[in-house]
Amino acid sequence: MPFNVHASEGKSLTHYAASNVNSATGVKVGAEQMDKLLSLLKNKRVALVVNHTSIVGEKKVHLLDTLLASGISVKKVFAPEHGFRGNADAGEKITDGKDSKTGIPIISLYGKNRKPSAEQMSDVDVVLFDIQDVGARFYTYISTMHYVMEACAENNKKMIIADRPNPCDFVDGPVMKPSLRSFVGMDLIPLLHGCTVGELAQMINGEGWLEGKKKCALTVIKVKNWKHGQPYSLPVKPSPNLANDQAINLYASLCLFEATNISVGRGTYFPFEVIGAPDKKFGEFTFTPTSLAGFDKNPMHKDQVCYGEDLRKAPRIKGFTLKYFMDFYNKSGQGADFISRPRWFDQLMGDASVRKEIIEGKSEKEIKAGWQKELAKYKKMRAKYLLYTE
Repeated sequence: MPFNVHASEGKSLTHYAASNVNSATGVKVGAEQMDKLLSLLKNKRVALVVNHTSIVGEKKVHLLDTLLASGISVKKVFAPEHGFRGNADAGEKITDGKDSKTGIPIISLYGKNRKPSAEQMSDVDVVLFDIQDVGARFYTYISTMHYVMEACAENNKKMIIADRPNPCDFVDGPVMKPSLRSFVGMDLIPLLHGCTVGELAQMINGEGWLEGKKKCALTVIKVKNWKHGQPYSLPVKPSPNLANDQAINLYASLCLFEATNISVGRGTYFPFEVIGAPDKKFGEFTFTPTSLAGFDKNPMHKDQVCYGEDLRKAPRIKGFTLKYFMDFYNKSGQGADFISRPRWFDQLMGDASVRKEIIEGKSEKEIKAGWQKELAKYKKMRAKYLLYTE
């Protein structure tokens, strides 16, 4: 029976409807190009790195079901943050098990085991990665991809990436400093990297960013009928708290609040579209976070009225902005104490100097000027790996 992603999350996924933009332009993601996929996977032992975004066609049939129905030997599924079904909270422990519909073993790549072991790779010939990214360096699906590439390189396995468009297709923010590497920032890319996962994988390979500068035997199945700069609306939300296009657009700029005591709307039906805290000085708009299945079970300021701003109809950001963060920083009157988790802020930002400059009172324009030189170098390097230019 085909796996219908809508069935597992109810309102949380039906809230996210596919845009007519995609159908009008005839966008065809890598996973929908079965002729190419099947020719690469036929008579191979296959591992999938997939989640609930790994869907095919208008009926949104899961790629796992599609491949099994086509006679492909799928040995196991590696699951990223939020799990195979995509309904686990951010940071929630994901356990190994079996898919209830197919009996295929599920191995978590979130927690202690972030890279497939040699034993886990021993009974497969090829790994197929098909997960929707949102273009932000700290969105951990691309960190999982990095580790899987490394495991393939170390164990002489082939890797295929079924590519998907980048819905927040901008290059902006500081380039990652090596000293701040973590699971929310593994590669030396800007906060908004402006790549599809296929392009990013080619960059990781080409720049020697895998452990020991090893190379992964990589094949990218390109998206058809999409170019950089063309809008793309996701058919399902990519993770529990990115419920629509507006949230995805705001995500990179609002995620920095996670290093403070300001809520980004987790525990509401509009996460990453509102900001606030239980203090009237932050604004007149109110919302109350609660425990919501499919979004967040234990949100910050649970059951407390928060005061702040409603950004659901705010103008789209063409890149990354510090405007909202600096506005709340100034309203708080707390100074440096506003950033209650400074190391986490630095890891998300990828550059500790940004936090220091905010505390010093520099303007957004002045702060952004500081990362332009490195950003220009990145853009020049990125150009070598782009697959979707005119």
